Amino acid sequence: MKSSEYASGLLERVIQRVETVIVGKKKEIRLILIAMLSGGHVLLEDVPGTGKTRLIRTLASCLSANFGRIQFTSDVMPSDVTGTSVYKPMTGEFEYRPGPIMANIILGDEINRASPRTQSALLEAMEEKHVTVDGVTYALPRPFLLLATQNPLQFEGTYRLPEAQLDRFLMKLSLGYPDIDGEIEIMNRQEFVSISPVKPVMLAEELVKMQREVAGVFVDPSLKKYIAEFAAASRKHKDLVLGISPRGSLAWMMASQAAAYLNGRTYVIPDDVKEVALPVLSHRIRTRYELLQSSDAERIVVSLLQQLPVPVQSSRMRG
Repeated sequence: MKSSEYASGLLERVIQRVETVIVGKKKEIRLILIAMLSGGHVLLEDVPGTGKTRLIRTLASCLSANFGRIQFTSDVMPSDVTGTSVYKPMTGEFEYRPGPIMANIILGDEINRASPRTQSALLEAMEEKHVTVDGVTYALPRPFLLLATQNPLQFEGTYRLPEAQLDRFLMKLSLGYPDIDGEIEIMNRQEFVSISPVKPVMLAEELVKMQREVAGVFVDPSLKKYIAEFAAASRKHKDLVLGISPRGSLAWMMASQAAAYLNGRTYVIPDDVKEVALPVLSHRIRTRYELLQSSDAERIVVSLLQQLPVPVQSSRMRG
């Protein structure tokens, strides 16, 4: 069996295991796994109580990964995230005490309540995969994934994240409320879930290996050209003041590679590009209006996808 096919089967088992806890969210689970394979971070925007924390904890358990949680409020300091140096009188030296960021999978709860200083410390971890404490740099563990939640802007005490920080999230997702049948199933499962911990499906080290393999998934030049042309078109769109950045183009390509890998292929096809377009692109644009609703962003991305159809698959796309 090919490595990609074995990995695809293993990842499908992860999805199935998470679905024993999280009801009716296979698409969202799949997209988060795509982000993990890409080495990217995910922003979850939802009202409280939709299962974000349980989903992230369950994923960490399935991957046998270390889990950390940071509850953001306006008074959380950078050291509360990165850790701090403590003076040891017996040795006359400072000892680094790691913060919650030193884990494989981090839940950053209500990130849009944090102060700008704390956000800057988080940016270093997201982009550079390390933190700096008292002038000393400490590498983050591998794999490292931040799944941050934010409340809708109309909620009290929230504010818009800076565009530079939004651009560093590979995807933005929303779980949303379950349907009536799904909510009944959640209640039926509650007792079972509370007494039955989720068993690991794979090791965190296996995810790191998969991330390296994803980087080698073949992307046809015509698809790279399409992504670049799409980004250029977004920058000229009459309703936008901020289009897709080069970082966004790269994120779209990487997510497409991960989607192909999750499907057991070593090459990207147009369907992979289309599958990840909305979650990768919609949070990276800004309209000329003061307030951008998620639905407005998605509508503009969809209209661009319709104006610029993805190239038809050819034999060359098989690498």
